[in-house]
Amino acid sequence: MHAYLTADLPGIGGAIKETPEDFLVTEIPLYLPCGEGEHTYTEIEKRGLTTLDAIRRIARSLGIPDRDMGYAGMKDARGITRQTLSIPRVEPERLHSLSLPGIKVLSATRHRNKLKLGHLAGNSFSIRVRGVADNALEMASAILAVLSARGVPNYFGSQRYGGLGNSHLIGRALLRRDFKAAIDAIIGDPAAIRDDQWRSAVESYHRGDLAASMEKLPGHCRTEREILQRLTKRPEAYERALDAVSPRLKKLYLSAYQSALFDRVVEQRLNNIDRVEEGDLAYRHDNGACFIVEDSAAEAERAREFAISPSGPMFGCKMKLPAGNPREIEESLLREEQLSLPEFNLPGGLRMEGERRPLRIPIQNLSSMLDADGLVLNFSLPRGVYATSVLREVMKPSAP
Repeated sequence: MHAYLTADLPGIGGAIKETPEDFLVTEIPLYLPCGEGEHTYTEIEKRGLTTLDAIRRIARSLGIPDRDMGYAGMKDARGITRQTLSIPRVEPERLHSLSLPGIKVLSATRHRNKLKLGHLAGNSFSIRVRGVADNALEMASAILAVLSARGVPNYFGSQRYGGLGNSHLIGRALLRRDFKAAIDAIIGDPAAIRDDQWRSAVESYHRGDLAASMEKLPGHCRTEREILQRLTKRPEAYERALDAVSPRLKKLYLSAYQSALFDRVVEQRLNNIDRVEEGDLAYRHDNGACFIVEDSAAEAERAREFAISPSGPMFGCKMKLPAGNPREIEESLLREEQLSLPEFNLPGGLRMEGERRPLRIPIQNLSSMLDADGLVLNFSLPRGVYATSVLREVMKPSAP
């Protein structure tokens, strides 16, 4: 579990997402539809569905391919989400007449181009935390004041590391070309599995009994079963067995490892997360560009105003390293992991070019309210940032 920026302030405890109404997310669009063109931009409200589930239902209802529809951001199934989708060659009136379980059409307006992933300014959240401490409003206000002034640590956190919390370990093994370790991690650690049969299957694998493991694996473990079938036919052929894993899934594992390394840099820089220093590659929040800081005193005011922030590494073969002490922190991490940047240039479409990412993010439109059912937090975050980054500081859960 990562360190807290507000470690000296007690958390409010509690639980989230007990009902869909407890977790409301609304996309903040990057631009509004212009009113003409072959695409229709529709804002939907979905409940209990992922973005891809909603797209599949709408596409099936309209008789169009899923891939023709566009979306700006992925949203999970828990909670109620308002987000915009683009649909080609469909009359806005036809969308207003749609009646689908879990989906409500809020608006439909024409636009010229398909909506692309990332075409999003951010998201606004309204989240109810139930079962909180009696003085939760006062406690939360103190924490939010620090986050508002200094920024929210831009951790990816545990939700980036998969259901068993090990996706980054698989990515690490793939990057090191340690194919047996990658398979060991994919099959999993029995201590992380609650289901008795599944845990027993994993224990059988680690004992070397592949046949028993395959027999006990639950139905959802299709990739794991395919890997074991290949190993049964060709023992020790670990690299070949990994061909059972789709390139898309391998990319997710590698991305999770990048994220884990970034999180370690955030933690190391936590005490000075709101200050740039000489050698930093400062991130400009207005356009995402980075520049080397030569005089930290001259840039201090811009950092205070949240125009710029120190950046950290999403390591890759083309990523630019900072200078000075920030560079030493990042190079020390690479040495510890026994890696160099050129090693991220993987074959087979898995090349990782890398980029810079801000170590902190601004939180805006803050308000909070306590009632008989708990504490309601309202805030906005830039795109690609998890609300859990804020909630973990406010709640301070005892487990990741």
